[in-house]
Amino acid sequence: HVQLVESGGGSVQAGGSLRLSCAVSGFRIRNYCMAWYRQVPGLQRVGVAAIDSSENAGSTAYVDAVEGRVTISKDNAKNTLYLELNSLKPEDTAMYHCAAAPIFRPCRELRESSFSCWGQGTQVTVSS
Repeated sequence: HVQLVESGGGSVQAGGSLRLSCAVSGFRIRNYCMAWYRQVPGLQRVGVAAIDSSENAGSTAYVDAVEGRVTISKDNAKNTLYLELNSLKPEDTAMYHCAAAPIFRPCRELRESSFSCWGQGTQVTVSS
């Protein structure tokens, strides 16, 4: 019954912006660490951003490659996770996936293997 559905991807020119959404059903996102990952065929999947449970103050963290250009946020009432992408670069082109770690531990203690709930992904393509 758990489902994560991403939306908001698309094709934009370098310097443009997109806002990705992840609608979640089956559990309350306020209780768990949530994250966005991205992957390009042939390359390792990379965690882009994470936001902690409300119990852990909703702390956020970002990978160096997107620091300053990306904002992860959530709306607990709507049970929806967001990723705002700004000043996009061609190297940001990837399939972006929403993920959840259904355990009661803070994001800083988790690895990719802790995220057992994944969405199908939404494609982001950035042209130069």
